[in-house]
Parts: sequence; C-alpha cells; structure tokens
Amino acid sequence: MRQILLLLAVAAFVLGGAIFKVPLRRIESIRKRMIREGTWTDYWKKYNNMRSLLPQDIPSQKVHDYYDNEYLGNITIGTPEQNFMVVLDTGSANLWVPDRDCLYAACNDPKCAAGLVCKVFCPKQRCCAMHAAANDEPSNPCEGKSYFDWKKSTTYVALEKRIDFEISYGTGSARGFLGNDTVKFGGADEKNRLIVPGAMFGQAVEIAPFFANQPTEGILGLGFRDLAVDGVTPPFQRAADLKLVEPVFTVYMKRLYDKATGEYGGVFTYGGLDMENCGKVIAYEKLTQATYWQFRLKRFATSAITMKKGWEVISDTGTSFLGVPDVVATVMAQEVNATENTQYGVFIVDCKADLNVKLTIGDHDYVIESDNLITDAGEFCFINMFSMGGGGFGPEWILGDPFIRQYCNIHDMGNKQIGFAEHK
Repeated sequence: MRQILLLLAVAAFVLGGAIFKVPLRRIESIRKRMIREGTWTDYWKKYNNMRSLLPQDIPSQKVHDYYDNEYLGNITIGTPEQNFMVVLDTGSANLWVPDRDCLYAACNDPKCAAGLVCKVFCPKQRCCAMHAAANDEPSNPCEGKSYFDWKKSTTYVALEKRIDFEISYGTGSARGFLGNDTVKFGGADEKNRLIVPGAMFGQAVEIAPFFANQPTEGILGLGFRDLAVDGVTPPFQRAADLKLVEPVFTVYMKRLYDKATGEYGGVFTYGGLDMENCGKVIAYEKLTQATYWQFRLKRFATSAITMKKGWEVISDTGTSFLGVPDVVATVMAQEVNATENTQYGVFIVDCKADLNVKLTIGDHDYVIESDNLITDAGEFCFINMFSMGGGGFGPEWILGDPFIRQYCNIHDMGNKQIGFAEHK
C-alpha cells in the first residue's frame, strides 16, 4: 500500500515545471530582542559557558547559533497534517521537530542537578550545559510548541532499527530518533504545496533551553545530502530525486522595519525562479563545495579600502547577520567609526551612518546597502555583522539576511550553482 501511495504522489506532482511557494513570517531575532530589552549580556555569558560544557563528540552545524534567525515558514508532517513553524535553513541539511515525548526528563535525575554535582556525577553531561543556559532553573523548552505525534499519522513509518540523531548548535543541541512520513512544504491552510512522501526527519525528544519561549518549532535544512547528520536525504533533495519538483528554489526576503514581527517577510519558491519578486538573474556562480551553498568571493570593498584576498563563503538563510573574518570586521567598523561592544557582541554605530559594502562574485559586483546593514535597537544602532575569526577550516564568510534582503538567491541544486537577482 505504501508503495502505491508513493507512486500516486509521484504521478500527481510531476506536472512539468510546477512551482510551489511558501511565505515567510518575520520574527524579531533573540539577539536583537534581548539587546533591546537589556537582557543580552546575561544570556551571552551563559551561552559562552554552555559552549564549553557541551560534549565534543556531537555532530555540529558549525555556522549556526539560531539566536540570530529572523524568518520562519510553515511545514506539515503526517496524515492528517500536523503543522510546524520552522527555520527554512540553507546552512544545514536535516529536518527535525519536537516529538510527542519531548521532555526535559533526562535532566531530572538528582545527579544532574546544577553546579559541580552535575559536572561530576551526571551521566548526561549535556544536562549541565542546559542548566547553565537556563539560569540553573530546569524548564521544559518543548512546552508550548507543536509536537509530532506519530501515533496519529496513518502515513508514518517507523524504522526497522531505531536510529538516534543528535545535532549540536552553538546554542545547544537537539537529540532524538529518526522517523519517516509525508512532509508538505507550507501550512495546512495553504494551496498548491510541494508534497514529499517518505521523507526522513528527526523526532526530537530533547532540545536545548535556547528554544524555550520563542516560536521556532524545528529546523528544515535545505543544504545538500553530504551535509546531513546521519547521511539522511533532506526533504527537498528527496523531492527532486523523485522528480516531484525541479531541483531549484529561490529565496526572497523582504526588507522590514527592525521591530516588525508576525508580518509577511518574503517567500521561498520551490521549483524555479520567483518572477513576482525578483528581476532578471544577474549571474550564476558554481559552488566550490556542494554541502553548504558555498562559493568563492573574489573581492570586498568599502569606500576607502579594497581587499582582494579571496574567501570561501556560504549563502545562509538561517543567519540574520553577515559573518566575516576579523580583518573585514575591523575594516567595516572603521568605515563608519563603529566600536565593538563585547557586552552585547555587536559593533555599535551612529544610527545615521552610511555603510555600503561591495562584494565581487565571479565577474559581477554586488552592493549591500546601509538599510540592510544597520539595525536600530532602540537605545543604539549596530552593524548586522559578527566576526568569525581569522581562518581555519570551513567557510570564512556567511552571507546571511543582509545580503539576501538585497538580492534574491537562486539555489540550483541540479547544476550545483547559485544565482543572484535584484529585488523588484
């Protein structure tokens, strides 16, 4: 029966160039909200403490600390459909949502009480990190979120042998087990959706305290299969493998005023170009590595300085800042007399500053304008960038939302290339 349903789904959706759109909802990132509320300093201290406590053997999505995420989209899983508001993330490749058994129970053992007792006796050291991040007051970060209840889904398929997953982010980890069910891109009330039968996803029974008191109910990774933890096929790549959709998707992010929340924030267009919001494609750039959406940046320039070193960069919808090397952060700060504030982890700048940067990718220049680079936090303004350090393995830059709000990003998975177009 399951094979028949799969074949029917494939037949129904191979319609020759079908396009599927998923609108984004804008939220205020945790970092920006906490800076505005004056609570970021305490959180930042706990965050750094948590990083030192996390086990080092957990597969890590190195570029991600989701406190900077600003856009969410809907998906559903199962039959009947169960809805989740998730990060649509080109910087990772796994889908996971909270499971019906998502609890903080693993950390309720007295041996896992906060402090030295936890560090010495707790059999699950991740609990120590969670206590540190939660101000030593254990809570259930799953509370208030949508849960996936596999018992209520007629299309759910349990794996013959349980496969556990665990992914560590800078802000904590998500762990649980893998399941298989139908995933639909878009909410239950939306029409013309991309339907992916037999998609593998993580059912998280434990998530970091970071996810408490915020609307994020999971992550939908849109990177390549080789990036995925446990080697699972990401849902969009599975859809392309099944010929349900052309292996292309376009990201349009709308520029909104800094405190806008709950508003329409753009759209992901699966199966082709976004002709409504994006102009003619300026150029495509071949990927240097098909894990992240990674390519080569030739030059970086401000009005005063041009740097021609060349860097490996990624386009990342899950990061609301630009991640840049130390030297680039220094140059950008000097351009507008910004000062680094280690208390908040940002570069504070005059709200009237005019900061424009030019990036050369391939044979074309792309300018990110001040409106997308400077945020008004209320009492002060800061540059939407953070320093990634001076080198090492992996991408050296992250082109997050400031770049994507300036240019539509066209992700061509089939040809392993990425294109850019101006917003209309």
